[in-house]
Amino acid sequence: MEYLLELAASPTAWVALATLVVMEIVLGIDNLIFISILTNKLPEQHRQKARRIGIGMALILRLALLSTIAFIVQLTEPVIEILGQAFSWKDMILIAGGLFLVWKATTEIHHSMDPSPEDPKTATSTVTLGFAAAIGQILMLDMVFSIDSIITAVGMTEHLPIMIIAVVVSVLVMLLAADPLAKFINDNPTVVMLALGFLIMIGMTLIAEGFGAHVPKGYVYAAMAFSAGIEVLNMLSRRAKQKKVVQQA
Repeated sequence: MEYLLELAASPTAWVALATLVVMEIVLGIDNLIFISILTNKLPEQHRQKARRIGIGMALILRLALLSTIAFIVQLTEPVIEILGQAFSWKDMILIAGGLFLVWKATTEIHHSMDPSPEDPKTATSTVTLGFAAAIGQILMLDMVFSIDSIITAVGMTEHLPIMIIAVVVSVLVMLLAADPLAKFINDNPTVVMLALGFLIMIGMTLIAEGFGAHVPKGYVYAAMAFSAGIEVLNMLSRRAKQKKVVQQA
């Protein structure tokens, strides 16, 4: 209790908490985009449930990993060496997660460009398998993003309560933003393609970091923000044209 009171009275701890909360929310955006795109592929009655399960598991995974900080720190230690390049468990997890993101985003882009009609006879089984597959894929990426998130937290502060608060706040923000973001993506098909492009870029960033090439997150998110800004302008332009057509009709 005395330790917590000392933290609460420390300006440095509050600065660390604010910084870490912002960082965790930014890292959570990647996770949330993937969850939104994936759950939008499900029947409408299953989407919200799948999003809540995915985000809930993200919180559980992050808190579970925080309880094993000593183990998490060891994940950064090299375990194998290939052609002079040392790889830790963290590196291999990031590479695997990055490859999965690139594969999944590329598959979704291909499906968007060349959709195949669904057979009504197999619709029921497809829904069941689709929900289970969606949850499985969300959990897989939750693990990758959770490890990246916790290692970032460990590198920014040594105080466990600060890490826990930052993780809980970031996941709560994800939970609040999940439905509006998913609806926005679903209502704007061009945004889906942009978001899939983001996922490919994030996947390539994870792969690069797994191979030891540090990619400043600021550059990645600046590129994402610029692209999103251009898309907003395109959306406003399309709406203005549609409004003009309606007025002239």
